[in-house]
Amino acid sequence: MKSKTAFITGASHGIGHAIAEEFARNNYCLAINCQSSEEKLKSFARYLSDAYHICCLPFIGDVSDEQFVANTFQTIEQEFGMADVLINNAGISHIGLLSDMSLEEWNRVIQVNLTSLFCCCKHAIPAMVHKKSGAILNISSVWGATGASCEVAYSASKGGVNAFTKSLAKELAPSNITVNAIACGVIDTRMNQCFSKDERRQLQEEIPAGRFGSPEEIAKLSFSIVNSPSYMTGQIIAMDGGWQ
Repeated sequence: MKSKTAFITGASHGIGHAIAEEFARNNYCLAINCQSSEEKLKSFARYLSDAYHICCLPFIGDVSDEQFVANTFQTIEQEFGMADVLINNAGISHIGLLSDMSLEEWNRVIQVNLTSLFCCCKHAIPAMVHKKSGAILNISSVWGATGASCEVAYSASKGGVNAFTKSLAKELAPSNITVNAIACGVIDTRMNQCFSKDERRQLQEEIPAGRFGSPEEIAKLSFSIVNSPSYMTGQIIAMDGGWQ
């Protein structure tokens, strides 16, 4: 049987990096993306190809730029036939008072965290609909449901991701395409390295599991969701150690 192909955004580090390796381990062909860490992503693609004997293509660019995304999917279809799986993981945060935030900073968070979903889904969907098969997984956050002080733009963008997920799932269910999201709690990634040791300790004490989650845990859940029965769609699945 032909191997399936997954396109994973934000794959140069953290959650996206772990997801890419999990799918490579399970014999998926990969298209992986990041915006600026070109050498790191290309090196990672070579590693995945050699270690797991799969084809892995790196794509450097901004997934909130529709033309870049259109070109990327054109290449994916030429090389692999289609992307059977789309994982929208690329994201950025912004910590600070809303009154101190510029419009440019606000727009950038919304573009990277939400507009990228529009661009990638728009160009992934036609081939999936034609095949009557496919899976889309969006990486969200618990803040998308509860909101976080001093992270208004990030929380709003992830709330948008959750609504986007539920709406698109209803739209695509007749075509046998699943759309789900993982609402991550505090995961031990570069995004959360802004905390001091005391802040990390205090935060860990608030989490019933007593620790931060790992990117590898999100990766394993991602693979499980993508390969779940198609009747599971439109779900926002929390993975937060019992925190929220």
